[in-house]
Amino acid sequence: MMDTKVLCGANSYEQKYYFNQEFDSLPQTIKDELHIMCVLYTEDVGGILTMEFGEDGQLEFKVTAPEEDYLFDEIGSVLKIKQYQEEKRELLEALELYYRTFFLGEDIGIGDME
Repeated sequence: MMDTKVLCGANSYEQKYYFNQEFDSLPQTIKDELHIMCVLYTEDVGGILTMEFGEDGQLEFKVTAPEEDYLFDEIGSVLKIKQYQEEKRELLEALELYYRTFFLGEDIGIGDME
């Protein structure tokens, strides 16, 4: 199994938000934006959303919901994540760059940024 590192997440069942303190050096505006994204997602769709960095530094949206949760909106989930990936593309790419630089120790040159 790949090593992943959770950045943040929200749980619609417990109405809780989680932010990994290892990322505390991120600017407050980014932390606030992540908080809003996660909470709005769970309010709109339900379930549990986590944003996790994969082994390669790619930021992924992970969604879980128990089978017996008939209120969970599976189609809405896919659409909401697509919406975030489009609307927040710059933020998500910047977070991946941050993670690859500070957590994976990659030397990111300007030529690597496309």
